[in-house]
Amino acid sequence: METTTRIPPNLSHQHLMGEEHQNPLGGQPKRITPVERVVTLREWSTVLVLCFVNLINYMDRFTIAGILTDIQKNYNIGDDLGGLLQTAFIVSYMIFAPLFGYLGDRYNRKFIMSFGVFLWCLTTFIGSYMQSFEWFLVFRMFVGIGEASYSTIAPTIISDLFVKDVRSKMLALFYFAIPVGSGLGYITGSKTAEFAGSWHWGLRVTPVLGILAVFLILLVVQDPVRGEREGGSHIHSTSWTDDIKSLCRNPSFMLSTAGFTCVSFVAGALAWWGPSFIHLALTLQPNGGKEITLSDVSYKFGIIAMIAGIIGVPLGSIMAQRLRVKWRNADPLICAVGLLISTPFLFFGIITASTNSILCYTLIFFGQLALNLNWSIVADMLLYVVLPTRRSTAEAFQILIAHMLGDAGSPYIIGLVSQALKKALSPTTLVIGDEDKNEYDAVTKFRSLQYALFITTFIEIIGGLFFFFTALYIQKDKAVVDLSIADETVSETLQYYDDELPNSTTN
Repeated sequence: METTTRIPPNLSHQHLMGEEHQNPLGGQPKRITPVERVVTLREWSTVLVLCFVNLINYMDRFTIAGILTDIQKNYNIGDDLGGLLQTAFIVSYMIFAPLFGYLGDRYNRKFIMSFGVFLWCLTTFIGSYMQSFEWFLVFRMFVGIGEASYSTIAPTIISDLFVKDVRSKMLALFYFAIPVGSGLGYITGSKTAEFAGSWHWGLRVTPVLGILAVFLILLVVQDPVRGEREGGSHIHSTSWTDDIKSLCRNPSFMLSTAGFTCVSFVAGALAWWGPSFIHLALTLQPNGGKEITLSDVSYKFGIIAMIAGIIGVPLGSIMAQRLRVKWRNADPLICAVGLLISTPFLFFGIITASTNSILCYTLIFFGQLALNLNWSIVADMLLYVVLPTRRSTAEAFQILIAHMLGDAGSPYIIGLVSQALKKALSPTTLVIGDEDKNEYDAVTKFRSLQYALFITTFIEIIGGLFFFFTALYIQKDKAVVDLSIADETVSETLQYYDDELPNSTTN
């Protein structure tokens, strides 16, 4: 009598070259010969659509930075309220991230992302017509709600489609869109406003692209089974409270989140105030700097941000893939060293801004390049130290912490410190002419913003320390997740032997 043989569950699908795996049934570890799984057209299409949406997501986020001076003049606001625009956006973004994280771990991720993208497109477009600063601020907060849904969920789809080095490469491609999109945001905002003669039109480009993105998400993006590629599709979701407790007890996740918070603080402050600061610096130079417009500076700053991202993000991913073969804690060490390398470049870039513009741009480029080494590596670390059924919640938790203590406050803090320093540096009893007073005011604005931006260099050093501490725990926490997934698969394998082999022997 012929029997039908059921194939036992496989323990893994994609492997690192020459990686040793512990036999879950006991015995010596076995060395698995790698078989590179072919990435299907549907998977490539999903990743490319997610990258496109991430690109326009960050374009929209930093379009305002490219036209910030025009917005301040239009609404007659200072540096403090100028920084509050970005802070209000990030506050709503981080508050709603946990909600979308909860939904993303349990419901259809395509529909959630589509709703979010449509919401930020609609509110960005409507917000560009607001005549009062208060209403403009409100609509920027609605934009944050929409973007929270996408940023929380999209990386988890990539994590469920790929594992190991393939996942690292796809995440590098996904996060490659952040600095490139940010740079395009400066360029799109400043140049569109210059061409149309109004800053309002700078905010009306990304909504058109966003509507296209909604259709692409619904028609093209694949929503895979959570944890299937890792053999953990049978892991059941736990309550949200249990998920949060587990994350808080995960030292690698918490410490890397603290380090990423420092990265977020620095990136947010530079992105928001960088063009305005350099423009102020150039106007003080004696060789015709006053003729340079903010649009020109935003354009150059955007190009620098794009090139730094094009090189930095994939470079960080490649370094991690190469070095983790020899040093399993290489990922957090690369992040730490990247921050410490970035610190002197940004420090001297801020110092030289008013004396040598070429040197300033060069130093800021290398500072941002070193900072960009972190993006894909931090995301990869989160995914392999957290169970598949908790990853959207982990993404949301990291977004909440990183933005609440990072770039939600950094634009406003820098603006607030700058505004306070203006009062301290301004003369109170000095009697000078109008022309000299204008010159003195320009110097005061520059110096106050320069001193405020020095805060970012101290934050980078603190971030480097957090990543060094992460390196102490990363191997252990990754092993815990691997064993948790393997336990499910081993149980299924043992059940196979119990159910099938006795029947086969009898027959």
